[in-house]
Amino acid sequence: MLRGTLLDPAAAMRLTVPGPRRSAVLVPLYVDAAGAAHLVFTERRADLRRHAGEISFPGGRSEPGDADLRATALRETQEELGLPPEGVELLGALQPTPTFVTGYAIYPFVGLIEPGFRWVPQEREVAQVLELPLEAVRAGYARRRLVRRGMPFRTDAYETGGHLVWGATARIVADLLERV
Repeated sequence: MLRGTLLDPAAAMRLTVPGPRRSAVLVPLYVDAAGAAHLVFTERRADLRRHAGEISFPGGRSEPGDADLRATALRETQEELGLPPEGVELLGALQPTPTFVTGYAIYPFVGLIEPGFRWVPQEREVAQVLELPLEAVRAGYARRRLVRRGMPFRTDAYETGGHLVWGATARIVADLLERV
């Protein structure tokens, strides 16, 4: 059902968005025994220079050895969480989105994974792995006032279990929720 609402990965990679740095994320999704869909996020370590403490999908900057942005998303997911590429059934892509401050063009790919995977978080980057029910994420939507680097702004956000998803990750979540 979801596969038919997603973008074709090859077509999505041809779309352009602002940002000189091309990157890709995997939007890992699994369905539990009760039939409830869950999203897998990472919470980045609080001591990182970029995006410290933020909730995001696994992913990162494209590297010269990556065949394409799909390969980037899968490589980064394996590096950050220990999930091998063969453990992901790529369902499709979502609309690419830019980051406004750091200059990334993020290409999200949705992948179905098996429930119960034993995560191996990369200690240098990942503080914890979050498996959040899709409906709880949807229910946690609100327009919020945040302050970042001393600058207040209003943004779409999702709060679930004390975890706040905002920024580019929230835009990716919104695109996914519109399609399910």
